[in-house]
Amino acid sequence: MLNKVTQMSRNIDFISLGCAKNLVDAEQLMFRLQQLGYTIHHNPSPDSHHPTSDIVIINTCAFIADAKEESINTILQYVEAKQKGAVKRIYVMGCLSQRYREELQREIPEVDAYYGKFDFNNLVQHIQLNNTQTPGIHQTAIQPSDFRRLITTPRHYAYLKIAEGCNKHCAYCIIPHITGHYHSRTQDDILAEVKWLVSEGVKEFQVIAQDLTAYGTDRNTQSELPQLVERIAEVSGVEWIRLHYGYPNAFPWQLLDVMQQHDNICRYIDVALQHVSTPVLKRMRRHITSEETYRFVEMLRERCPGIKLRTTLMVGFPGETDDDFEQLMQFVRWARFERLGAFAYSEEEGTYSATHYKDDVPTEVKQQRLDTLMALQQNISQEIMEQEIGKQHKVIIDELQGDYYIARSEYSSPEVDPEILISAQNVKLNIGQFYQVQITEATPFDLYAECVED
Repeated sequence: MLNKVTQMSRNIDFISLGCAKNLVDAEQLMFRLQQLGYTIHHNPSPDSHHPTSDIVIINTCAFIADAKEESINTILQYVEAKQKGAVKRIYVMGCLSQRYREELQREIPEVDAYYGKFDFNNLVQHIQLNNTQTPGIHQTAIQPSDFRRLITTPRHYAYLKIAEGCNKHCAYCIIPHITGHYHSRTQDDILAEVKWLVSEGVKEFQVIAQDLTAYGTDRNTQSELPQLVERIAEVSGVEWIRLHYGYPNAFPWQLLDVMQQHDNICRYIDVALQHVSTPVLKRMRRHITSEETYRFVEMLRERCPGIKLRTTLMVGFPGETDDDFEQLMQFVRWARFERLGAFAYSEEEGTYSATHYKDDVPTEVKQQRLDTLMALQQNISQEIMEQEIGKQHKVIIDELQGDYYIARSEYSSPEVDPEILISAQNVKLNIGQFYQVQITEATPFDLYAECVED
């Protein structure tokens, strides 16, 4: 007969923090644990630790200061629960422990074990060894290349990570120090994963990497991204492909030709430009000038008419002057990005900028510039969204939330982009299915629509 402790040891609370690339790692690990007989509770709210879970795994992020703080606070929260007897074992993995493992072991010894980004298979073995007496838990060989995972997103979409690492070494970014050199997965391995995900009900693929456009350059003289995306588009059951985290330098322009040749490749691309002032870009080590940045945006729109662009910009980088910031504002007015996120520079220890530059833009100036930039973008977004009124779009239904179905068009990525809200009154729609809708109302952040009869 199972005693209480044995029963508890088969339940795991799994908290995954940070980006979608982190989530893919977490999903793979959760799948392996589930195959070993564990019940996984993914991302329980901070105040709702599952009462039968005595194992907690925390997948951490260390991209910027706020992410590190969130990760540490989450660890401390569960350490407190452990001290109260509500948790028996805590394991930490991911970027924070990849970067600060020795410090964490010293400062928070209550955690049972720390793992980084590339050794979390050992975490499975660790848990198994601590549960060898638990009925239903058996030692099995772990295959590091196994791409199967426990899909935690709505069943109809998933993130597809095609590479790990980055070779760009932008001055402000710590990611290359955490993830190492760029490493592309093979096309055949990715295609096998796509086919498996389709068999699991996935229709929409968010293709991600730290530098998407560099895919294949670690083994070839040019990017293999166009070829890979075309092969994914040809897989039966793939309805939408959306591309994230490209880089403007050495962009593979053939990708836009492929995009226009296949209806299931969304006319959407996410390329972080960061700034437009040449002196700032040079200090950022972005390997691009202001003139080249303008031309890059022009060529995207010229070579793929109707494409929607998402970008990320940074304010307050060391040495950014009022004139640099005004150049950025002028660029945003000109480019009229459909999707734009921005953040203030945060000095990260170990980066080139932390070592070589003084963080000389006052915090209040950074915040003022950020607020000014985002106010401009809100006005642009409102104008762009209002132009959608009366237009029809193919949308996918993500969920029913209150009185509205939450939907997206091909021009919106989950969680970060505007949604399309459809009143649930007098209409029954199926989650994960496609519908034709007509836009009836617009705000800077969302659209409202009604279904169009076929």
